[in-house]
Amino acid sequence: MASLWRLALAAAMCGVLLSSSAAGKKTGRITVYWGQTAAEGRLREACGSGLYTTVIVSFLTGFGGGRYKLDLAGHDWGAVGPDVKYCQSRGVLVLLSIGGGIGRYSLASKADAKAVADHLWDFYLGGRSKSRPFGDAVLDGVDFDIELGRPAHYDDLARYLKAYSGRKPGGKKVWLTAAPQCPFPDRMLGEALRTGVFDRVHVQFYNNPACSYRAGGNAAAFAAAWRRWASSLPRSSVYLGLPAAPGAANSGYVPPAALAGEALPIVQRSTNYGGVMLWSRYWDRRTGYSKKIKHAYYECVLNVGIRVVLQ
Repeated sequence: MASLWRLALAAAMCGVLLSSSAAGKKTGRITVYWGQTAAEGRLREACGSGLYTTVIVSFLTGFGGGRYKLDLAGHDWGAVGPDVKYCQSRGVLVLLSIGGGIGRYSLASKADAKAVADHLWDFYLGGRSKSRPFGDAVLDGVDFDIELGRPAHYDDLARYLKAYSGRKPGGKKVWLTAAPQCPFPDRMLGEALRTGVFDRVHVQFYNNPACSYRAGGNAAAFAAAWRRWASSLPRSSVYLGLPAAPGAANSGYVPPAALAGEALPIVQRSTNYGGVMLWSRYWDRRTGYSKKIKHAYYECVLNVGIRVVLQ
């Protein structure tokens, strides 16, 4: 009996009571960005890997003022529609990300925000435009990765998009997610996030050394930043956003063992912790990061448990 108690305590030290716990299940929820290099393979392959619960197609790099540009970096648009349906048949959500670090986008007015919302509905969600890039495939929602331009009217855009919930086939809702930078509040998305209409928020804890996690380094600053984000979004699931390889970002890469044994126990204390977001499918495919963090997570439980039981 004492050994079982010690094993449970050891598991808690790794941030999870047992593999069937709520925290463990949430760590298995991985969102990944796809669409910025043909070398990452097809969308179908990403969903068929069984690694991800959500795939975000990126990016709509141009919008506002009646101009729209979808940039999938050489991917065949004609293949995306059937792949979206395949993903959804496997229970994987597929969203379209708007914005990104390269492009030309902004919202000049509330009316402009309404026009962009209508475009997204007609071309990607439940609308009936004859020029839908992915044919009759209906995406599950929209992700806001706003890094350029002015922050105005993204709150309006979020409300307009959320108002389309219930109008999709089968009365399904429009999922809204966002990817703010970890410095709080996010300069571009602060007002939008205060609307409370976002289902998930994938906070980018990378490319920002002041709040990113560094193994053996700034755990206190990281924890404070995480708590601030989690407490400010009580109605949203908050995801820990990370690069899937050292080369995927300028800073913020966390080795799998450090993530499992050090960073995850911090974020899992929040009741609205939702899982992990990775940039990107290309890098994850090269490094196997998503597999490694799951393995490291449960290996931490096993190894610490064995050491405690043998004491």
